[in-house]
Amino acid sequence: MTARTLNLDDALYHYLLDVSLRETPLLRRLRDETQALPTARWQVAPEQGQFLALLIQLTAARQVLEVGTFTGYSALCMAQALPADGSLICCDLPGDYNATARRYWQEADVERRIDLRLAPALQTLADLEQAGRLESFDLIFIDADKANYPAYLESALRLLRVGGLAVFDNTLWSGRVLEVNPASADTRAIQALNRALRDDSRIDLSLLPLGDGLTLCRKR
Repeated sequence: MTARTLNLDDALYHYLLDVSLRETPLLRRLRDETQALPTARWQVAPEQGQFLALLIQLTAARQVLEVGTFTGYSALCMAQALPADGSLICCDLPGDYNATARRYWQEADVERRIDLRLAPALQTLADLEQAGRLESFDLIFIDADKANYPAYLESALRLLRVGGLAVFDNTLWSGRVLEVNPASADTRAIQALNRALRDDSRIDLSLLPLGDGLTLCRKR
């Protein structure tokens, strides 16, 4: 027994997946295809995708926003968990991986629920605000360029309804958050976000050691 979170070695991690992961063959195929890409590290862990789907179900979310979509694994997990009248707006930049995402969404018959907007995410978020979408989203998942994480937080808090969730990926950053005076702007931004969230009275907070660190922020 221990009073702190366990470190997962390979054997224990594989056990975790073996007894809890309910990944469909389609999701597994998408994950395997993505792993062959040079940028495979951008993909969420499968247990994270399943957790996001559970959050959708627990919160009865209908209006969801994703910042950073890549090949569409997390988006597919969330779209499949949405009710029939739910919708997911995905923000990403143009790239070859957009076609991969669309292909799998179409095969899963969820493409009609997903609106993929290809532009700098901060511009898309500003457009949503201008279009009257303030306080209209139930859940926002943020897994994009880390240097803009503090700015994404402020946008998310404007776009989320009271009680809605902002979920940030990579908030443990493979341990690089421990660096003193880091040279990387991404590392500095994640450090700044984590420190700011700890003391932010606008949210309720939990940082989970899931994947590369997953932070849940409930808007008060």
